Amino acid sequence: MSELSQPRTDLAPVRRSSGLFGIDLASPRHASKLGYLLLAPAALLILAILVYPMLLAIDISFHDVKFATLSFGASEYTLANYQKLFSSPDFWKAIGVTAQLLVVVTSISMAVGMGTALLVNQQFRGRSFARMLIALPWAIPEVVAVVTWVWILDASFGVFNWLLIKAGLVGGPVSWFSQPGTAFSAVTMVMVWKGYPFISIMILAGLQSIPEEYYQAAKVDGANVFQRFFWITIPCIAPVLGVTLILTILWVFRDFSIIYVLTGGGPVGATETLAIMTYEEAFNFFRMGYASAIGVVTLLICAIISAFLVKKTSHAIY
Repeated sequence: MSELSQPRTDLAPVRRSSGLFGIDLASPRHASKLGYLLLAPAALLILAILVYPMLLAIDISFHDVKFATLSFGASEYTLANYQKLFSSPDFWKAIGVTAQLLVVVTSISMAVGMGTALLVNQQFRGRSFARMLIALPWAIPEVVAVVTWVWILDASFGVFNWLLIKAGLVGGPVSWFSQPGTAFSAVTMVMVWKGYPFISIMILAGLQSIPEEYYQAAKVDGANVFQRFFWITIPCIAPVLGVTLILTILWVFRDFSIIYVLTGGGPVGATETLAIMTYEEAFNFFRMGYASAIGVVTLLICAIISAFLVKKTSHAIY
């Protein structure tokens, strides 16, 4: 008898894996459970290193807590820190310095970043090298770059003063860190130098996503270079500009190392921002509750500005 004529034996049923806790995560019915499971480690990490410290800081801000006795739960809740904060001239001065720095650094950085992005978006010889030079300040560690700038701006042997004197712009060495105006200018210059490469990279990515057909059609219609920039380039990269603007503002708000290494917040508070004031109150004067109140107010300001900008800049015009 041939093999084909033999009766077919029953095959053993295929056993499928029962999965985690008896749930078959490969089944489409449980696809959402698999997604939550994969996100769980990241969510737990965020809760541990971001949400819990933030809630702890909010709680501390309602207590009179010193750094040496971190027993904030023993005392009663109070608004004394916030009452002291809003009646303090130093706090409003730090708000003013932060706002000035925010406007000046963000405006100049966005302008320089846009200009350099438009430049390296063109076709020319050595474009790759130019892109590398633009990104270089962003790649250097922040503290290393700031210490280098301290040497460059030194009043005795700094090369920046030497260049200004040789160019005839100043009559003698400028003491950049001893006068309020020059200290603010030095901080602004270093923050722009450190921050514009990120803006340039973001805008360059947006420029390369614009279809070339838009510009060709505009040229056929007789649009000049400025009309193409304001009616094609800006509307097409509006979402990128919005995200970049938000990230730049948050960076200026939270930046600590550049200001602290350059001036330490001085002279006479001319460069003391909210971030510097928070550090000074927490770790120099050991007023942890008061410093937490400053941090909570800073967080609220950043959240309001971010929500406003996200609402205004999240949609492309075309």
